[in-house]
Amino acid sequence: MDDMRVASVNVGREETIDHGNRLFTTGIRKRPADGAVYIGPDAVAGDTISDKKHHGGADQVVYAYSSDDYARWSAQLGRELAPGTFGDNLTIEGLPTDMNVGDRLLIGEVLLEATAPRIPCATLAAQMQDSGFGMAFRQAERPGIYFRVLNEGEVSAGDAVTYIENPSPVVSILDLYRLAYDLHPDPADLERFLDAPLAERMRASIEEKLSTARRANR
Repeated sequence: MDDMRVASVNVGREETIDHGNRLFTTGIRKRPADGAVYIGPDAVAGDTISDKKHHGGADQVVYAYSSDDYARWSAQLGRELAPGTFGDNLTIEGLPTDMNVGDRLLIGEVLLEATAPRIPCATLAAQMQDSGFGMAFRQAERPGIYFRVLNEGEVSAGDAVTYIENPSPVVSILDLYRLAYDLHPDPADLERFLDAPLAERMRASIEEKLSTARRANR
């Protein structure tokens, strides 16, 4: 993958969003940071994660989204979406919509490993002030990618990004994304997917699906 570059490094503070007669306490509203941002093994400096049940943790430290996919959304919605709108820590030019779990990005000294897709939730709809946006996001299949941090360091807008392919790919990010909505997954696929270096939440979800599928096949 040539010509990949960090368009923006984004961080957010906890805010309350009012939508659909509900209040959402969230750190999804991220904005471009000035200067370098330290990315550690457990967190992005200056960033807040409110819903720690579903977000963050050592396997989902960084959420990255493609600036090319933002451009597609901006054209579709008829308004400009700023970097960080979807809660991404890194907005990256040239980031592919799909990667294999275990593929890596090298940004200076920072080494990231792809672990899971982002699954849209009600907070994203609240952020967009559109109750139907979760379904639109799901159908678009441009989910963005979570990464674990294998080597920490600072990242700045403009930094070059080197793509390192997993030499033994097992499952792609989009395969996992589609799996989240598959009511009747193939147990053989689920067993195979567990060989990938998945985020722990994704691993637990697949293990649960596999257990359910095995019971159904008895």
